Amino acid sequence: MTALLAVENVEKRFGALRVIDGLSLSVTRGETLGILGPNGAGKTTLFNLISGDLRADSGRVVFDGVDITGHSPHRRCRIGIGRSYQIPRPFGAMTVFENLVAAASFGGGQRERDTYPAVVDILEKTALLHKANRLAGSLTLLDRKRLELARALATRPKVLLLDEIAGGLTEQEAHRLLAEIQRIKEQGLTMIWIEHVMRVLLAVSDRLFVINAGQRLSEGKPQTVISDPEVRRVYMGLEA
Repeated sequence: MTALLAVENVEKRFGALRVIDGLSLSVTRGETLGILGPNGAGKTTLFNLISGDLRADSGRVVFDGVDITGHSPHRRCRIGIGRSYQIPRPFGAMTVFENLVAAASFGGGQRERDTYPAVVDILEKTALLHKANRLAGSLTLLDRKRLELARALATRPKVLLLDEIAGGLTEQEAHRLLAEIQRIKEQGLTMIWIEHVMRVLLAVSDRLFVINAGQRLSEGKPQTVISDPEVRRVYMGLEA
């Protein structure tokens, strides 16, 4: 199948430190790709290269058949690359509803009044509809994570990048958030998800991609990857 998004032989350096080292990966339409790797492996840097927050030193990013390596983050968002961040930073003095309208208007390029029906639908899907008029700064961590997801969805992404969205949640909270993401997945949205909570990632991923030191360590079906002796050694600290 043709890739919806492809990262091709990308490199990124910070001074003498090579954080992403000739990395290539792809995701097909409707697929959920899970990203694993130890701390410092380059996972968030990879997302920043895809979203345009960072510019690659070499290689390219191709989205829906178009080379977008030189595109700005704003332009990438408008053409369908949405993302969440590890630490939610909503507009705290705005309501939950207003946060989504801002994301849909500025990120998705929609006229404000035209966004309202979709915003209500997204709030319902992310269990935030009953908190639509609350100030975002008053939300619990779980609801801030939900809002981070909802804001990304409001941009109308073709590919959704989730960066440790379950991080910091209790087991029960992570389970509730996972159920909401699974419902979104069932609607056919393509996702790439970085996560340290492995049970969450295994529950939703069609394929896993493991990064270590900016390079591909392993890739394939989830059960095959987590049984890989090198993955067990590097990521889980287990000897085969």
